[in-house]
Amino acid sequence: MEELKRTPLFDLHAELGAKMVPFAGYEMPVQYGLGVMKEHLHTRASAGLFDVSHMGQVILRGPDYAAIAQAFETMVPMDVLGLGEGRQRYGLFTNASGGIEDDLMFANRGDHLFVVVNAACKDADIDRMRSVLEPEISVETITDRALVALQGPAAEAALARLNPAVIDMSFMDVATIDLNGAVCWISRSGYSGEDGYEISIPNSDADAVCRALLAMDEVEAIGLGARDSLRLEAGLCLYGNDIDADTSPIEAGLTWAIQKARRQGGDRAGGFPGVSRIFGDLAEGVARKRVGLSPQGRAPMRAGTQLFAAADGGDPIGEVTSGGFGPTLNGPVAMGYVGSAQAAVGTEIFGEVRGKRMPVTVAKMPLVPANFKR
Repeated sequence: MEELKRTPLFDLHAELGAKMVPFAGYEMPVQYGLGVMKEHLHTRASAGLFDVSHMGQVILRGPDYAAIAQAFETMVPMDVLGLGEGRQRYGLFTNASGGIEDDLMFANRGDHLFVVVNAACKDADIDRMRSVLEPEISVETITDRALVALQGPAAEAALARLNPAVIDMSFMDVATIDLNGAVCWISRSGYSGEDGYEISIPNSDADAVCRALLAMDEVEAIGLGARDSLRLEAGLCLYGNDIDADTSPIEAGLTWAIQKARRQGGDRAGGFPGVSRIFGDLAEGVARKRVGLSPQGRAPMRAGTQLFAAADGGDPIGEVTSGGFGPTLNGPVAMGYVGSAQAAVGTEIFGEVRGKRMPVTVAKMPLVPANFKR
């Protein structure tokens, strides 16, 4: 078996007593002493610090931003050219059949595009970018920087102690800001549904910056377990579970991520992989949709649970793609795909758990309202 990699913060995790697990080729902290439930609730109430250094950080460089953006638009159905300097956007790599190869974040940093991709897809994404963009656009992988996320309603107050300039940032702003003597690339974003920041830090400074944050009463170290339950409550997709190479953005409920300029009739309509299916889905609708799910009772409905329209008989109408216990709601939460006829909020369907069909209600997403700073 391939030896697991370690992030620049591995020694800090060990010192904090983290339970380490294999994830996307890395040894990663799944939880610390508080446990998943308390870590989740602490992030919702105060501020949690997550190590996400396993994710891929990439810089795209070219003659100018317009050239970089136009090249990148051949890979994603997003408006890259119209993204303002110092701003970030959610994106999708699509394939020729209109499925999603990965979801990502990209930021206009003036003379280059900064891209963050998922850990499990990192190598494939980098190869994909190199094959499409080079040599006109250079694809530089960043290996000398850690990546952490500070999330929660107290994130601003905590980070502002290291540099008050972060207070002026709004949701999806990006900036280069000094923290504790380190030159950090900061975005006001995250994947918890809470206000917060993602911070790229030179490896040599990562431990000190994280210790400075963890010394604050508001901040606790948070592992992958709570990260997953937070993003599930926030209605955010996990690649490989809720979206994959066979799922179109329209089925996934990600239509909002395709800006007007790239749609039919837009200034730069089409020109991305899978355009015929995606435009077809936009025009004609889809047979299935991703929905939030609120199981009745206390039993969680895990990924793979089959969903039915009735309590007895009939073929499955879909399945759960992510599910578990939602600490904020103090009950089970899930998301999955159902036929479009069953996708309306409030529709009662049934999930088969250990051979029994249990009622579940189609719920509005996000299951817990977002608290981003607009």
